[in-house]
Amino acid sequence: MGLIGLVMMAPPAIGPATAGLIIEILSWNWILWLLIPFLVFSLVYGLLFVQNVSPLTKPKIDVLSILLSTIGFGGIVYGFSTAGHRGWGSPIVLSTLIIGLLSLLVFSSRQFKLDKPMLDLRTLKHPTFTLALLSVSATFMIILSSMILLPLYLQIGLGLAALTAGLILMPGGAINGILSPVAGRVYDKYGPKWLFTPGFIIMIIMLWLLSKVTTDTSIAMAIFLHSGLMIGATFVMMPMQTHGLNALPKKLYPDGTALINTLLQVSGSIGTALAITIMSASQNNFLKNVTYPADPALTSTSLTAGVQTAFILRIILAISGLIMSFFIKSSRAD
Repeated sequence: MGLIGLVMMAPPAIGPATAGLIIEILSWNWILWLLIPFLVFSLVYGLLFVQNVSPLTKPKIDVLSILLSTIGFGGIVYGFSTAGHRGWGSPIVLSTLIIGLLSLLVFSSRQFKLDKPMLDLRTLKHPTFTLALLSVSATFMIILSSMILLPLYLQIGLGLAALTAGLILMPGGAINGILSPVAGRVYDKYGPKWLFTPGFIIMIIMLWLLSKVTTDTSIAMAIFLHSGLMIGATFVMMPMQTHGLNALPKKLYPDGTALINTLLQVSGSIGTALAITIMSASQNNFLKNVTYPADPALTSTSLTAGVQTAFILRIILAISGLIMSFFIKSSRAD
């Protein structure tokens, strides 16, 4: 899992800088076009070389469960994603959130009634796995929301070019990737206690400092804060997933993995949507209290104020993860 973390965090390390370079030389459209060769290569390589490592069970596909989960998760993600510009009181936002929640309730109830559920939610009966799942989701929300807040702050708040902003974020991503195998070895040798709690403490400290950034914050400080945040996330992300899966019986590994992947995508979407919503609301409140809100000179100051407020929510997420880390046991399921 540590090696997987290294591979997963390599693209975020070089992606922002590469994207910034492409934007400055060509245009943002080319970011998408240049991805196509890599996607085609991955498809062909997978078809040729990826093999099944476990027996195929070929369970019957429950169409209703697929429909309910699609409507449920899709409705929630869409509701949070559109709340930023439509407002939380919008009928579309409220209706999609309500429909999504009701669909997920029906979906969950149905899974417990099926002999072979599409997603075995009995994994949630294992407290260690449930705590690990929630902690990983909180960490992923912090990572993704930071990856959207920091570039905005660096480019608009500090007035830096897209390439420069990408280069500032590169060390943090690189450190995350390099330390992932190290965190894996520490977990194997000492267990979770030397990773989870210190990881969340580091994230809390860095997020608190990020909530204090200004338009005068130096580039060196921005690199330090982002790198520190990524170090804390490294101690939690992959080791926590490993620890959660270890708490499950082997027959539930596929369901546990599927549930983790699902919650990561949903929590990541919700986290970024909330970050932008909170940032925009705080930015608008800042402009309401100035004499000339249309003054272009206030753009950087108002956005920085919004970013500060948005990072406060990340602190709450990190604190919740810290509290959960105190209750995660070191036991392993048979």
